[in-house]
Amino acid sequence: MEGLIAAIIGLLTACGIYLVLRARTFPVVMGLTLLSYAVNLFLFVMGRLNIGVPAIIEPDRAQYADPLPQALVLTAIVIGFGMTAFVVVLALRARADLGNDHVDGKDP
Repeated sequence: MEGLIAAIIGLLTACGIYLVLRARTFPVVMGLTLLSYAVNLFLFVMGRLNIGVPAIIEPDRAQYADPLPQALVLTAIVIGFGMTAFVVVLALRARADLGNDHVDGKDP
């Protein structure tokens, strides 16, 4: 199972880097989104998800669920959504002002 998760994270990262290196704005936005998904999945998996155990730390309890990775991922999802919306609006404005959607603002 760990190999599958690692392969998925690697695939998301590779696709995200490939799209970030494109010359148009929409693939760059999609690449950044895929990279944020890879980071969120990495953070969530590193939190060692436990099923059926409480999220309360007590001195006599042997197992508990760590709520910190879940809170970090939830916060990262909200911030990522806001930044994606901002970058899309910025890309639309640049397209309207410059007349093209290249990252550097020049026609090829």
